Amino acid sequence: MIDISSLRNDLERIQACISRKKFDCNFDTVLNLDMRRRSSIADAEQARAGQKAVNGEMAKLKKGSPEFLAKVAEMKELAGKVKELEAFAKQADEDFKAAFMTIPNVPHESVPDGRGEEDNQTISTWGDIEGDFPHALPHYDIPWFEQMIDFPRGVKVAGAGFPFYLGDMSKLVRALVNFFLEEAGENGYQEVHSPIVVNAASATATGQLPDKEGQMYVDPNEDIYLIPTAEVPVTNFFRDEILSADQLPVKRCAYTPCFRREAGSWGKDVRGLNRLHQFDKVELVKWTHPQESFRELESLRLDAESLLQKLGLPYRVLLICAGDIGFPHSKQYDLEVWAAGQKRWLEVSSCSNFTDFQARRANIRFRGEKGKPEPVHTLNGSALAVPRVLAAILENNLQDDGRVKVPTCLRKWYPDESIGVLQD
Repeated sequence: MIDISSLRNDLERIQACISRKKFDCNFDTVLNLDMRRRSSIADAEQARAGQKAVNGEMAKLKKGSPEFLAKVAEMKELAGKVKELEAFAKQADEDFKAAFMTIPNVPHESVPDGRGEEDNQTISTWGDIEGDFPHALPHYDIPWFEQMIDFPRGVKVAGAGFPFYLGDMSKLVRALVNFFLEEAGENGYQEVHSPIVVNAASATATGQLPDKEGQMYVDPNEDIYLIPTAEVPVTNFFRDEILSADQLPVKRCAYTPCFRREAGSWGKDVRGLNRLHQFDKVELVKWTHPQESFRELESLRLDAESLLQKLGLPYRVLLICAGDIGFPHSKQYDLEVWAAGQKRWLEVSSCSNFTDFQARRANIRFRGEKGKPEPVHTLNGSALAVPRVLAAILENNLQDDGRVKVPTCLRKWYPDESIGVLQD
């Protein structure tokens, strides 16, 4: 969440900044609820102070005396009033928090204006998309594709978007995950193995709630959610904690399966590996000093880019415009890999700075030079999501014998030079 004092004292600027994003929110309602909350809390505190004063006066009186009995009656009346005011203050606080949670993060000044994805800016490219891909096919049209990635049996067992990876393809997926994790370790990220379910407080802290309820799988009996990304459990690792300034930046990486309902998705964009309900991903997460967070964002993006370069996959970097940026995001880059068979770009990573938005929700702070706790800045990025990277490898590296050449950087975990079935 944003800083409420900024909203109170700099409303016009905050409104103008957030109006660049696609989310609707009622600032007047939030500020009115804030005033009611503060007023009701003050009333309850004043009533408690009066109750305490009367209690002190009673202690000086002789028990059973007329004066004492009068104070007893006064205390009963005050106790009922305090109870009523405390209940009102609690409800006012809950109403304010519910409304305040609907306000998205403020986009950074370097984020371009725009209404949607068509206004995102390509800031760099790597590799030659017009290069030598003479045998490229959409991965789902490769003749042996369904022998190694079984969608029909996935539908039978779980539903659409939950494929089985078989034999060598399963090993190649594992090789990709190992490669991503090892590279992250070499870049200074400590590996963690996190839960793949979170509670509502964790999902709220990172901004999935109340923005993306419809995209998450939930168990209503336990009030837990399957994670859409390791960002959620890993960021919450330090929830309600205070770090020291000399700890920053803290850098973590995690491999998890990810689960997304992808409600409303259909058509050619969801064929094969393009859009799944369950997929494997390695996530990079940082907790940084506020003064360093945008520099750390550039470093994070380069860490993700280096993976695509070592895999030899052409890609482009998009700076996401204000109208397409996410609810908790201040600044966001997307990395899109070129899939030569489909002749289209596939998003494989988002690298984002959330400034203090998540940290305020999660109460993650650091103690700076003056000793006063203040929110850290949080960042994360995919490095990388497996399915679309795998799709690009299959399409871009298809050879004339029908097999796919495996990138050299994966040979440590997948020693064969190619994968697939020879074609006559």
